[in-house]
Amino acid sequence: MNAASRGRQRGATLLVTLVMLLLVGLVAVSALGGSTRNLRVAGNMQVRGEAAAVAQELVERTISSGAFTRDPIAVAAEPAAIDVDGDGRPDYLARLDPAPACLRVRPVRMTELDPEVPGDVACMGSSTPMPGRDLGGPAGGGDSLCRETLWNVGASVSDDVTGAMVRVHQGIAVRIPVTDAMNACPAAP
Repeated sequence: MNAASRGRQRGATLLVTLVMLLLVGLVAVSALGGSTRNLRVAGNMQVRGEAAAVAQELVERTISSGAFTRDPIAVAAEPAAIDVDGDGRPDYLARLDPAPACLRVRPVRMTELDPEVPGDVACMGSSTPMPGRDLGGPAGGGDSLCRETLWNVGASVSDDVTGAMVRVHQGIAVRIPVTDAMNACPAAP
């Protein structure tokens, strides 16, 4: 092989090496961009999951207190600051939105009550006729002093940092005194 041919081969080797180096660099940049996007997607999913958990926690707090059946507007007026990571600082601000709403009311029949259940005993009352209570004759199968109400309780959470917004709704049936049902549920019989 002569010297001119050997010089051209070295030039070709250099060119092939540079092309291969360029291709490897492009693959590395593409992989880095893909991993960054995946990290962003995973972070957004985590924030959305936390926000949904916060909204559900507020709904659970609300329905466990029972105060929402007496004054739904007052219960919904105050937002709840919730700490997710346990550092003592609130991470999310959740609010009941819309305010808890009574959707349906149904009389609870005396035959549906169990004297062994403390909550049912309050619905039985006395044998004295009262407004909103139909004893239904000697068997006492008429309406009790309570109503079965169906409520929609919803909470929303928004995160100002990420822009995540979550809204959760939950239906709940609550047995309440007939007088509370007439105040909280306009459609109460």
